Parts: sequence; structure tokens; C-alpha cells
Amino acid sequence: MPTNADRRQLLVNLVPEGLPVTKQWLMKQSPDFDRHALDNLLKSKQLMPLAPGVYMRPGTYLTWQGVISALQTIFRTELSVGGLTALELQGLAHYLPLSPQRTVHLYGKDSLPAWLGMALPDVQFIRHNRLSSIGATGLVNRAYDTKERSFIDAETPGQRASAWPFTMSSPERAYLEVLMDVPEAISFEHADQLLQGMTTLSPRRMEQLLRKCANVKVRRLFYWLAERHSYAWLKKLPAPDKLDEMGLGSGNRVLARGGRLDPKYRITIPEEMWTPPARTTDKSDS
Repeated sequence: MPTNADRRQLLVNLVPEGLPVTKQWLMKQSPDFDRHALDNLLKSKQLMPLAPGVYMRPGTYLTWQGVISALQTIFRTELSVGGLTALELQGLAHYLPLSPQRTVHLYGKDSLPAWLGMALPDVQFIRHNRLSSIGATGLVNRAYDTKERSFIDAETPGQRASAWPFTMSSPERAYLEVLMDVPEAISFEHADQLLQGMTTLSPRRMEQLLRKCANVKVRRLFYWLAERHSYAWLKKLPAPDKLDEMGLGSGNRVLARGGRLDPKYRITIPEEMWTPPARTTDKSDS
């Protein structure tokens, strides 16, 4: 029969630093973690409760990155980091956050656990629905090192035991996710400025996403903004009517009230957006 000291050492070996775990997950890891043993570990403060059935190792530092790793690997949700947060993590954010409260954008159908707000009061998690029909296309794997508190390549040889998987949107997918929120939460100007920095966008990956994307507004906005910048990678993408039978859909879409209707893409655009931007250097790949 394992001693309390054995269980404590097993806990250190199994529970990653900085990641919340569930009672069910712990019980599946080892038969030594039965209900009685877990109650004793809580009473002896070898486990710290975050919520009913959710624990952390005491003395470890909880981060939003660690929470996301746990949501994906421990809680088995389909939530992934996307939109503005994914662009920021990949060095493509136009604005640096000024608020002391961090905003993290998550995409997927699963609900956010109620305990998140209490566990990380300085972080605001916002859940969005995923783009229709896009599935897992454009998701990339990273790893979060719970000890160094940083992201590393998930395919790094000899990956450290403290590194846990982390799924987020590629720049191409994240940008289309941003366009879903134009103009309600994201301004036309912000979306335009984000695209200015996407000189390494992959037309091959973008084409895969556009073909699966069933959101007419997102398709129209993307092509309008891409044409506005005249990147060379745009020439490598099929014309909208060549994507599939849907193309750009039918009818006009009022995105900016009082704006001007673009006759080609049939969306209304703010008057101030009609001045073409300065040309930028294209560094696109395939």
C-alpha cells in the first residue's frame, strides 16, 4: 500500500506545474489516487482547490496559457486560441494591449468553465463560435512550457516534460476569424492594419481555408481588403467565383451604415476606407 509520501511524490510527477487538473483526470492516472487519497491530499494541502473537482499543485503559478493547455488536454474541450490572440502570439498584432486586463479569444462550441473568472481575475476569456464548415483546417500545434512560461515548437526534439500541447489558429485562419467580428467588435481600419503586416501569408493555406469557409461576409471582406493592398500572393489565390458554387453569394451586404457600396464585392465600406493604402513589400511564400 502506498504511503502518503509516495502519493505526494506521485502527485509531483503527474501534475504539471501551473496546470489545473480534475479529480476524474487524477483518478485515471493512477489507482493510488482514489477518493480517500485525494481527500487526504486536500486536507494536507498537497492539492489546492480552484473549484469543486478542480485542483492545482500548491505554490505553482497559474497563467492563462496554462489554463488553455489544461482546457485542451485535461478537460478535453475543443476550444482553441484564435483571432486577435493567435495573431498576437505569432507577432502579427497591430496594437499592443494597454489595459491591465488581458483578453484571450477562444473559438469553439464548448462553454468556458465558470471558475476561470475567479482563478484568473486579470484575464478576460471571450468565446467565439468557429467559422462555419472550416473544421480543424488551419489549426497549428505549439507547446507551452509551464516552467519557463513560454511557447515552444511542439515538434522540438527532446521536448521537455514541462511542455504541454497548445492548439491555436495559424495566421491565415486567425485573420479570417477576426473578419467575423467586423464591424461589430473590430473596426474596418483595424482589420486593414492587421493585413498590412501579413506579408508572409501563405496563399496555399489561405485557399484551403477560403474553400471551406461558408461565411459570405468573411469571403467578401477578405478579398476586398487583399485587393486593396495588391499583394502578389493575391494573384496566387483563385478568384472568388472559382472557389466553389457559392463564390461570394448573392445580394448586397450592409456592413457600414452610411458607407459606400463596392460594386464588385457588394459590401458597404466606410467612406474613409476608399483611399488606397501605400504599397508594402510582399514576402509571401507558397
